[in-house]
Amino acid sequence: MAIFAGLLAWYLHSDISDERMRLLEQSPNFEEGAFFNEERQAENDLGIDFLREQFFGEQQREPEGAVPVVAIDPASLREPPAPGMRATWLGHASVLIEIDGYRLLTDPVLSHRASPFSFLGPARTHDAPIALNDLSGIDAVVISHNHYDHLDEATVRHLAAQGTRFFVPLGVGQYFENWGIDSEQVAEMQWWDREAIGSLTITSTPNRHYSSRGLLDYKATHWSSWSIAGKIHNAFYSGDTGYSKLFRQIGEREGPFDLSIIKIGSYGPGQAWTDIHATPEEAVQIHRDVGGKRMLPVHWMTFNLAIHDWDEPIIRTLLAAEKNGVAVVAPKIGQVVDTNEPFTNQAWWEMVD
Repeated sequence: MAIFAGLLAWYLHSDISDERMRLLEQSPNFEEGAFFNEERQAENDLGIDFLREQFFGEQQREPEGAVPVVAIDPASLREPPAPGMRATWLGHASVLIEIDGYRLLTDPVLSHRASPFSFLGPARTHDAPIALNDLSGIDAVVISHNHYDHLDEATVRHLAAQGTRFFVPLGVGQYFENWGIDSEQVAEMQWWDREAIGSLTITSTPNRHYSSRGLLDYKATHWSSWSIAGKIHNAFYSGDTGYSKLFRQIGEREGPFDLSIIKIGSYGPGQAWTDIHATPEEAVQIHRDVGGKRMLPVHWMTFNLAIHDWDEPIIRTLLAAEKNGVAVVAPKIGQVVDTNEPFTNQAWWEMVD
């Protein structure tokens, strides 16, 4: 068993090059070979209570019925985006944003599993609204961190072959280099760095999380939220994150935002988990802190990654939003949300089971 664990650790591990390590060491958020959160995380608690809940908990963590999916017409992506701003949730944290003439994706994962293996690991609970081979016309991608449910090699390779540009946190560029992707297509950024693609400005902004893609690289690469600003419209993407006072800074420096895309699922149990995965109520506060006008909740239901009912995050989010006067859009997978048009939530999750 020890030999197998060692081989697995070696297989999943990706060494950071000496040149890139010198870049990482210049970051104010890097010390003793690892990145750290400005607001430190509570100690992990993997005791018997956690293990009992993990393996024997009675939550309904996956939908039993069919999740409604609105198919995206591949032909629509071969035409230039119409003026304005629209967002289409592809599942989990993947969102297609059309903003002032550009198409951008957040953490695109179109593979069946969020895993290093095609035969093992969390599988999608619903189909993607578009097949990977049909995905085209994407100008840019922002990656929040290196976890398998946010950085998907197959999707990245497919888009890179089409000339898409990628904006990634410090260290994450190592994976792109390993996959043979041209460095000219990859902008590796630390917090508050800005890059442009045409008239679109991409800013790496802070959040509170961690990274690991293998068993030997805990916090070896950084994590980020993102500000995406066009000539007229702008959007904020939280990435995976716990609550942090840093979001107020983002609102002051980059906001307000026409749309905030905020993770709401995969929280708890235990404070260490909540510190890096905001609760639905904290997600609503993040939206308020950054100055969002509309909130699009993501990171729930697509993959079974947490100890709570699959639909609990959206139910709690809507309750918290109502209490705080926050406008939430909760579309079906593949349904388009136009930020300049009214949107009526249909509570589709209530009809799934």
